[in-house]
Amino acid sequence: MFNVGVIDCEVYEDGTSFTGFASCTLPDKTQKTVTVTGAGTGGDLECPISGQYEAMSMPMVFKGYTEGVGRLCEPRRHTIDLRVAEQHEDPVLGTMKIARVKHVMIVIPKTKSGGDVAPASSNNTTVTVSVRYWATYIDGKLIEEFDPVNGINRINGVDYGEPIRKALGK
Repeated sequence: MFNVGVIDCEVYEDGTSFTGFASCTLPDKTQKTVTVTGAGTGGDLECPISGQYEAMSMPMVFKGYTEGVGRLCEPRRHTIDLRVAEQHEDPVLGTMKIARVKHVMIVIPKTKSGGDVAPASSNNTTVTVSVRYWATYIDGKLIEEFDPVNGINRINGVDYGEPIRKALGK
């Protein structure tokens, strides 16, 4: 199976769809690094530090200023879920299926760009949020869960944050 692409998507908060949602760019999950150098290394090595990550942001684009934009701009934590219908294809069997991908996130609004206002044009309002938690499900199965506040970094059933929490007595 390979992913052909996104068919459609919607964003929800508390079961209510964000009317006018157009698109978003999922955040980058970037580990912090240190450069190791010294005798015997033959140069510099960039080493990711386990359990340490850069802050994550996600821009969300809406077609105009909607009630959903107003709700998302409230200065509080929002639990949202981005539901994606993806088309997957198996080239050997010649079959296609629709996969259900869901990204559950806890976000806090950071910036809002009102977009351009002009006659006979689309007004894209962008709300950029700070991402505090991110879990991804495919067809109902948890694939990845990232909770930097609680030191959880679960990928395909393995929690890579567990040894760090254990070392700290948590």
